[in-house]
Amino acid sequence: MAKDFARAFYDSPAWKRTRRAYASSVGGLCERCLRSGRYVAGVIVHHIVHLDDSNYGNPDISLNWNNLELLCRECHNEVHKRGRVLPRRYRVDSAGHVISIN
Repeated sequence: MAKDFARAFYDSPAWKRTRRAYASSVGGLCERCLRSGRYVAGVIVHHIVHLDDSNYGNPDISLNWNNLELLCRECHNEVHKRGRVLPRRYRVDSAGHVISIN
């Protein structure tokens, strides 16, 4: 469930367009499961650099496809419920831009 500060963002047309287009661009499959050779439908477009009250309004973070990952419900729950830290493929620079660290 979205935190209070992000509810308006997740209801915005910009997010809904981005979410739909991103999911379509990766074929609609969970990206983590696919890397393991499993074909599972993705249902949640997840932010790699998690949104918080200081960055959710920054489209370089909130709408940037390099900061998104399509996940099935199981993978998304694993990320959030078990406190698992995602591999840091990206970071936010001092100007608020998401940049690759690979």
